[in-house]
Amino acid sequence: MVSSSTAVSPRTLAGWLQLLEQRHVQTIQLGLERVARVRAVLGADPDALVITVGGTNGKGSCCAMLEAILLAEGYRVGCYTSPHLLRYNERVRVDGKEVADEALVAAFDAVEAARGDTLLTYFEHGTLAAWEVFRKEAPDVVILEVGLGGRLDAVNVFDADCALVTSIALDHMDYLGDTREAIGFEKAGIFRSGRPAVCGDPQPPASLRDHAEAIGAQLWISGRDFGFGGDRQQWGYWRYQAPPAQGALVKRGGLAYPALRGANQLLNAAAVMTVLDTVRDRIPVSMQAIRQGLMLVEVPGRFQVLPGRPAVVLDVAHNPQAAGVLAENLGSMGFHPETWAVLGMLGDKDVEGVVSLLKGRIDHWLLADLPGPRGLKAEELALRLHMAGIEAGIRCFPSPKDAYAAAQQGAGEGDRIVVFGSFLTVAEVLDVVKAGRH
Repeated sequence: MVSSSTAVSPRTLAGWLQLLEQRHVQTIQLGLERVARVRAVLGADPDALVITVGGTNGKGSCCAMLEAILLAEGYRVGCYTSPHLLRYNERVRVDGKEVADEALVAAFDAVEAARGDTLLTYFEHGTLAAWEVFRKEAPDVVILEVGLGGRLDAVNVFDADCALVTSIALDHMDYLGDTREAIGFEKAGIFRSGRPAVCGDPQPPASLRDHAEAIGAQLWISGRDFGFGGDRQQWGYWRYQAPPAQGALVKRGGLAYPALRGANQLLNAAAVMTVLDTVRDRIPVSMQAIRQGLMLVEVPGRFQVLPGRPAVVLDVAHNPQAAGVLAENLGSMGFHPETWAVLGMLGDKDVEGVVSLLKGRIDHWLLADLPGPRGLKAEELALRLHMAGIEAGIRCFPSPKDAYAAAQQGAGEGDRIVVFGSFLTVAEVLDVVKAGRH
């Protein structure tokens, strides 16, 4: 199916997003040919260093750390991430600020004019629009977060000066394959010949290592070429001068823990520091900027603990690897008499795998319908919980906000409420919290 771009374009961001949602039947359609064709028409690329971040989990946290550190050093930074929680503008930031509606509309217009009869998906059009914003703003560094996979993701049409793969786990198996080897190969597709490639997973599949070797990428692996250690007060970073585990050992100690909560954040921070070290010839960064950036970084919805009582934890964990990290983080929070879960998930996720890792931490399960063709109804989610061996404490609600209201009503002052399972679930509850209706 093709569509001419001669029709009148929407005049608002909301109008553009509605049009893009309706225009393409398939939400996800992997491949670079369409995006490359339109990119060639748009014009010259910005003269910026490009850092591409992929992986199953941890992408958003790593992008936020990179952005915060580079801004602390005084660089102009463009950052493109997805999905968003409350506003589409969250996806496109320049110098740490969300791009205004008017600039996004102008960028969507430019992509529309350039695409001709090439039909783009919602994500593809948005990715090119973000790039158009960066072309006009001319930042020093552009950070691009992969949407899905890597090799055939729209972001991969842009060559990375350094690529980071945070972790490799089973997710999006309908598109990427049902083994870590298959998924690792897809994620390694963002690596480039002769350029640094950082892997934050201490046990990457052979497919990722083999692909990096085959194309001549400079592969840094967590635990082999760089790593971290620490105690309750501070942590330290180390790396070898060159991979694999060659040259002098470089150490940096006395680092404060990142502002982002969770045991996995040191793994992310070490990978981020390695990325910055590999590109220091073009964008040198001081330890002062690293310390400041790590202290100030924020990412809503990633083990975000809200102030007040009962404690409320927001986490977009939606696959078993992320659920395992969430379970570990909940275990380190201290004593709470009871834990109330507000859970909504998409039907193509490993529900049983997610809840099996968390069932020992949760006393009450408040299940919510999620909208759209991929969204699970609460009743179906309840059946999945039964299959995972969870029988008691299950209630169903028509939306995350209704489930959250019930949790607020039922939870004691010393209890905690954990909202997780999907960006959609967290976004709706976060909207309620921000509106002051909790």
